[in-house]
Amino acid sequence: MSTPSIAQQVDDFNVGFESQIGDRLAAVFSGEQNDLRAAGVPAGALSVGDEAPDAELLTADSAKTTFSAVLADAVTVVVFYRGAWCPYCNITLRTYQEQLVPALREQGAQLVAVSPQTPDGFAQSVANGDLDFVVLSDPANTLADRFGIVTEPSGSAREAHTELGFDVADSNADATARVPFPSVYVIDEAGRIRFADIHVDYTTRTEVADILDAVRTLGES
Repeated sequence: MSTPSIAQQVDDFNVGFESQIGDRLAAVFSGEQNDLRAAGVPAGALSVGDEAPDAELLTADSAKTTFSAVLADAVTVVVFYRGAWCPYCNITLRTYQEQLVPALREQGAQLVAVSPQTPDGFAQSVANGDLDFVVLSDPANTLADRFGIVTEPSGSAREAHTELGFDVADSNADATARVPFPSVYVIDEAGRIRFADIHVDYTTRTEVADILDAVRTLGES
């Protein structure tokens, strides 16, 4: 039996989650999502045809690397995610591990995930999803800033997070609550963006089939 789509998994998760947190907190998060959708994708966000920027990143053992070194002249799918605390991110990364990674490897492409968490924090993402692709820390959202995709939870959402027992800032390397919009980019061997999908509503994500279509199209061009 194949894994359901990310959208279906999210729908299934939301039923239980909203029941667990109650109508009041569910309304807070729903309001935040509505506001994000209304604001739309930031005007300065990088898109198809732009050159991918560079920035210093950290590996799981806190070693320094750069985004350009990670790309390594290979077709790369880059997924920006908020953190291991985000259930929608965990659903997405697990699905990518199961469905996307094998197909990418068959085509000689790689998957790289980036979040503003500390290395210890994203180690949790790896453990939660049994991930065997590259996961990196983007301290202070430097790379995400250069892609133009950084946002921050609303004040009311952060208060709701606190009621649920956590604060985004506690997970981030720079101790702020700034996070990237969940985004997927396909970058070619020359470092140019060939596919971009930015989700301002963090409950929605790029489906595997859409990513694979973009990679296949790149291979045919």
